[in-house]
Amino acid sequence: MTQNKNLQNLSEAGVSVWLDDLSRERISSGNLAELIETKSVVGVTTNPSIFQAALSAGDSYDPQVRELAAQGADVDATIRTVTTDDVRNACDIFTPVWEASNGVDGRVSIEVDPRLAHDADKTAAQAIELWKIVDRPNLLIKIPATEDGLPAIAKTLAEGISVNVTLIFSVERYRLVMGAYLDGIEAAKAAGHDISKIHSVASFFVSRVDTEIDKRLDAIGTPDATALKGKAALANARLAYVAYQQVFEVESRFQGLVSDGALPQRPLWASTGVKNPDYSDTLYVSDLVAPNTVNTMPEKTMDAFADHGTADTASLVGRGPESEEVFTALSDIGIDLDEVFLTLENEGVDKFEASWGELLDATQKQLDAASKG
Repeated sequence: MTQNKNLQNLSEAGVSVWLDDLSRERISSGNLAELIETKSVVGVTTNPSIFQAALSAGDSYDPQVRELAAQGADVDATIRTVTTDDVRNACDIFTPVWEASNGVDGRVSIEVDPRLAHDADKTAAQAIELWKIVDRPNLLIKIPATEDGLPAIAKTLAEGISVNVTLIFSVERYRLVMGAYLDGIEAAKAAGHDISKIHSVASFFVSRVDTEIDKRLDAIGTPDATALKGKAALANARLAYVAYQQVFEVESRFQGLVSDGALPQRPLWASTGVKNPDYSDTLYVSDLVAPNTVNTMPEKTMDAFADHGTADTASLVGRGPESEEVFTALSDIGIDLDEVFLTLENEGVDKFEASWGELLDATQKQLDAASKG
């Protein structure tokens, strides 16, 4: 098999191509392995919505659910078992990628229970539990970047556990996430962990920013407001990249850890599926290209890029000043950016909690049916 040229070009530009989806069907059918061989896929991310969709579709999980029901497993134990089994098996599929990239890629993410998003101690405890259950070095534990999530991120990293920080919407919060990462790495070093083995990505959400701000621009309705549509998300991501460069390429705190093997926390562009049909369906991939970044894509977006995407290597680096101008214009026209980002964070946590609730309900019905059967 040969790699798709467009995705290969993106990879060669320094962007790690990750798939934003996982299911038992992808694993058992060989589809995931095929994506590695043909679409330059070097990682997978999951979240509660993805698992809810996977467990609700088809009958791939039915035999295991029946077996767990016979053992008397409750709904939480059932979900924990089936999801960690999928993630472990995916980790095994990606092991050659992980080895070839010296641990940078070949990563699979699993998220802590979103109901714990505002409880740092319980989040950290479950992160450690999931790390032990999956028991694979190429795992990433996803922790939301809520205010309560920040200490959980540091605590988890301090245990030598690699972390994917998710639900980041603002550059201000992103700076706090990078601070939590450095706190965790410093604590891990003090505890005697090999910090060269600890990896982290910071998942900065993109398309949802345009969706929310475009809605508000439409409500304003002036020509100046219309002219700003579709510009906020890319500007926000570009400013995040400026912050990344400042912390990991300039400031002394991280540089002081490099000799001990510390690695930069890579920016990961998440929510890169385009919601507005008026925009290019590869917008949040083609225009966010820079070395040492990750783009996790829904399969539809990946297929679109494979068909007609181009990697614009001038799309990200050095675009800070013009991005600041976009933010100034948005503020001047009446967009409260702080309120936008808070709304998006709360909605993100709520959506994952809702998906988790649906997953609990559907799995409980399966357990009940298996017990009666």
